[in-house]
Amino acid sequence: MRFGVNTWVWTSPLTTDELKTLAPKVKGMGFDWIELPVEGLNDFDYVEAGKIVKDNGLGVSMCAAMGPDRDLIHEDAAIRENGAAYIRHCLQAIQTVGGTNLVGPIYSAVGRVWQQSADDRARDLDTLVAQLSALARFAGDHGAVMCIEPLNRFETSFINLASQAIEVVDRVDHASCKIMLDTFHMNVEEKSLGAAIRQTGKRMAHLHACENDRGAPGSGNVTWNEVAAAVRDIGYDGPVVIESFTNKVKSIARAAAIWRPFEESQDALAQNGVNFLKRLLA
Repeated sequence: MRFGVNTWVWTSPLTTDELKTLAPKVKGMGFDWIELPVEGLNDFDYVEAGKIVKDNGLGVSMCAAMGPDRDLIHEDAAIRENGAAYIRHCLQAIQTVGGTNLVGPIYSAVGRVWQQSADDRARDLDTLVAQLSALARFAGDHGAVMCIEPLNRFETSFINLASQAIEVVDRVDHASCKIMLDTFHMNVEEKSLGAAIRQTGKRMAHLHACENDRGAPGSGNVTWNEVAAAVRDIGYDGPVVIESFTNKVKSIARAAAIWRPFEESQDALAQNGVNFLKRLLA
């Protein structure tokens, strides 16, 4: 099992120079994994990022940022294609950096919520499965894996539950299309975090270990012992990554509703979190 942190804890958007500073800091805190968000297409140099990550002995994943013009099920075909082109870009980028997993809500724009009839949902699911099937083949050709993330009801109305992600991934039925679960979102939506993890089983290729308020894992009310037991039951041995955000970056603060600091510092959030997760899971 590898313990990681998303650079959104400190900054947005990530730049090459910031990664040069953050990678050794992350390593020094006891992490052995780092997660790099891809917001703009030219925010940081992927070749250089790969060298920085490797030089610091870190594993790496990338996180997709699905905005209004990056939506795989939008009624506008141009927006759907732009979303698919963005995911292809990210899949090539993760190969360049030297990682495998591209994680996130790889289906619709974060923040887009809408009412659906059963027929509407069936149509959108068909559209998504077709999109992800093509993207999974592309991912496989680039040694990458897409990890589809359910979000809470305030950030999407489409995939909120592990069971809904399972339906999509099972229909795609490709080794490069898996699931990421995030305890922050699960804490809102799932009846039982443990049951959701067990139901997902071997489909889970990535885990975001996040507290209910986005503070340091172990400082809130997520049922961590239940999570740990379920992770062990399914034999999960993949990345466990802390994802949080800083209120100092106004654009990401508004998007993620981060209005206040959760710990005495962002460094404390990361350090306290990894210390807790290692005691819980290592």
